[in-house]
Amino acid sequence: MSKEFEMSMIGELKFFFGLQIKQNKDGIFINQAKYTKELLKRFDMEESNAFDTPMSSSLKLDKDEKGKDVDIKRYRGLWFPRSKSFFDLVGYSDAEYAGCKTERKSTSGDYQF
Repeated sequence: MSKEFEMSMIGELKFFFGLQIKQNKDGIFINQAKYTKELLKRFDMEESNAFDTPMSSSLKLDKDEKGKDVDIKRYRGLWFPRSKSFFDLVGYSDAEYAGCKTERKSTSGDYQF
């Protein structure tokens, strides 16, 4: 990168493009806790209680015609271990055939850790 950009080392990296970064001997942990706290403050929800699942997983939602698109990348977190034997890579996936109530579209998702 230094061939393309002017770079300098001014200390340990703590924030990068809105991501909070913590480094230790086992690896690098990346999260968006600061962004989450800012969201709670913006919507006056700082005193709200956390839930593992905020709603029933069997509930089918209708399309919100007035809703705005969100950048889903803001809700992702990633941790890179330095030791290859420290963790195994595990993946899960889920899919639903024609589950959308309005357009009958299929949905799928996956989670890797």
